[in-house]
Amino acid sequence: MLDGMKIGIVHFMAYPETIKGQGPVVETLRKIAEDDFFDLVEVTWIKDDTVREEARRLLQEAHLEVAYGAQPCLLSQKLDLNAPDEAERKRAIDQVKQCIDEAYYLGARALAVLSGKDPGEGGREQASSSLVASLNELCAYSAEKSSSASGQASSTREPMPIILETFDQVPFGKNCLIGPTRQAVRVAEVVRKKHSNFGLMIDLSHLPLLGESAQEALGLAKDYLLHAHIGNCVMKDSSHPAYGDSHPRFGCEGGENDVSELTEFLKVLREIGYLERDDRFVSFEIMPMKGESSELVIAGAKRTLQQAWAKVRTSL
Repeated sequence: MLDGMKIGIVHFMAYPETIKGQGPVVETLRKIAEDDFFDLVEVTWIKDDTVREEARRLLQEAHLEVAYGAQPCLLSQKLDLNAPDEAERKRAIDQVKQCIDEAYYLGARALAVLSGKDPGEGGREQASSSLVASLNELCAYSAEKSSSASGQASSTREPMPIILETFDQVPFGKNCLIGPTRQAVRVAEVVRKKHSNFGLMIDLSHLPLLGESAQEALGLAKDYLLHAHIGNCVMKDSSHPAYGDSHPRFGCEGGENDVSELTEFLKVLREIGYLERDDRFVSFEIMPMKGESSELVIAGAKRTLQQAWAKVRTSL
């Protein structure tokens, strides 16, 4: 915790060798768990049952909160929660339901998803309706799961929230339906009418790609904001190895975000009251580029956050 702010990190981005649900999952989780800078770690699918059990025990022993990111499962299999084909949409829903099962087993406090591909202006209304239907089904499934979760690792008393992360709508990024924060809020308004266990995630890394300021995005999303990510992106140099939505380290050459942009993001989070809540988690989503060290990139991110937060504190 940094002066009242709870800090998390996306494990499968900091250690991308684990993003497919395999690799040194436990070994790299241990590195994060041993660092008391972090209050939360975000994990994704773990394909091996034995490894998943080891990870669960490690998280419990470290008294480290956990959240679950279903984005790699959807992206790597090209699954789409707003697919026009019902069979394809069902495959995406079924995959996320499996992720929800894993998340409850690991004791996760929330699960994040992303929308599918942006069909363009003409298809967005129908795609949004399909996305809402998928999210409603997933929120209901999580609520049902919570009622039968007693005796498992989860200590969640209320249904685990399903969180929709906003992404870009550009061809050199993820080009997702959601998308602009204003559209995300419209989806949230509809889903929240039926399910209280739903909210949004805003990621500093995606704001330049969306052409949105921190004030605009966080101001629009504040009533539905359940989580925040901080990181960087590259969007001006197509030859850059981290071009698009690749979450390079803060301060990398050609990057859009560093101390000043992070300072502004944190200031707005504070202004909208997010940092005053008990669940005020802010998570690093950073990924080493080829030849870079995960541990050095993490250390650099921590320095960047400390510098930015110091600037926020001096402005109070």
